[in-house]
Amino acid sequence: MDRNLKNIKASGFKTPENYFEGVEDSVLNQIHLKSIEGSGFKIPEDYLDTLDDTIIAKVSKNNDTKVINLFSRKNLLYMSSVAAAVLLLFNLSIFESKRVASFDTLDTATLENYILSEYIDSYEISSLMNNEEINEEAFIDYNFSDEHMEDYILNNIDIEGLFLE
Repeated sequence: MDRNLKNIKASGFKTPENYFEGVEDSVLNQIHLKSIEGSGFKIPEDYLDTLDDTIIAKVSKNNDTKVINLFSRKNLLYMSSVAAAVLLLFNLSIFESKRVASFDTLDTATLENYILSEYIDSYEISSLMNNEEINEEAFIDYNFSDEHMEDYILNNIDIEGLFLE
């Protein structure tokens, strides 16, 4: 059975004769019949006349509602006890870390910034060092060239201030 779509001439749908001529009239007749029968909603007689009075009577009823004061003594006591408990929780160092800062854990840059920004004299620095660290032999190992020393003096020391002193 070889059927090609190009060879099909009939669509396969059929309508009765004169169908489209009488459809409009039959649909309008059915709509008119349904509108005569009613919409299906019914209201009692004089409902709309007495509706205003019924609503006003329901709204104007004197309902004695109980008013609870927000800031009563009991509520204030409850709120202040909760606030005190939270304050104690944070002040008892529950969330504090157990890590203790020492000179070994400090960064060199942090220590240098502290020494430069605060006024610390040589006596305070020497009190932090023990005698073994102040040895002259510890400083002999470093080779300072004349160029580096000269650059340091020119960039970091106020020579005019030394002259005035």
